Amino acid sequence: MSTSEPPINLHTLNLHLQTAENSTTVRCTGRLTIDTSPQLKKEVKPLLVGKRRVVLDLTDLAHMDSSGLGALVALYISARSSGCELQMVNLSPRIRELLSMTNILSLFESCGRYGGRMP
Repeated sequence: MSTSEPPINLHTLNLHLQTAENSTTVRCTGRLTIDTSPQLKKEVKPLLVGKRRVVLDLTDLAHMDSSGLGALVALYISARSSGCELQMVNLSPRIRELLSMTNILSLFESCGRYGGRMP
């Protein structure tokens, strides 16, 4: 029996949480689309209230559509109003280009300025 993680279903969005004292990292795998954007908002928005920082790790995010962009903006606004810092890391070139073309990347200053790779 293999102990590796199950294969990623590219038609869904899976969120894996790693919590520390004042921050939470949310590793997103799959697709962030009209079908899965409500799930991201529903699961991440409550985290913004009790943490100083929430990091969205997009290493395994295969696809994002305009609804995914909208979900990121909605979470950004919620984070700002809650006094929480929302960051995105490990953007693929395709996702980075999409965020850059829509000027959303500039909202997440640290990933736009410093390359967006997690140390």
